[in-house]
Amino acid sequence: MTGPSGSADDRSDGPPEGLMALAVSMADAVEGLTTLWSVAAQGARVRLSPHQLRALQIMEAEPGLNLTALAVRTDVGLPAASRLCDRLEAAGLLERELHPRNRRAVRLHVTRQGRQALAEVAGRRARRLAAALGAMEPPEAEALGRGLRGFLAALDGMTGGEDTTDF
Repeated sequence: MTGPSGSADDRSDGPPEGLMALAVSMADAVEGLTTLWSVAAQGARVRLSPHQLRALQIMEAEPGLNLTALAVRTDVGLPAASRLCDRLEAAGLLERELHPRNRRAVRLHVTRQGRQALAEVAGRRARRLAAALGAMEPPEAEALGRGLRGFLAALDGMTGGEDTTDF
């Protein structure tokens, strides 16, 4: 690979300049998407913190999850996960069920009201995102779709524990 001067001696340890510029643009887009995501979630009838929303999403995907597993998946300590579940249960979004064969174990389940809250947030997010995509020129939106599919395929092809900071 040659550097800007055309010499092979201009090599750097990082990715090529064009990829870095693209990475910075993507980071800006992710920040904008994060804001869109957050604003859409906060407009729902049931106001959920990002941690509460993430916990409900995890429990909906894995019904019967226990508190320890939830703490691991949300990357919080067990006491924080317990308090999070206390608040969700008090709001009627979560129910705890004793395990039928282990009285010390508790299973966590999203309630009907919790599923409705998740569906409302998902719908609000999809509508906001569709509005932003609708404001783009159709060829740009199509190119973005193709690019995102390619990006996701590249992520799928990367190995899990590999450090990708060095190219």
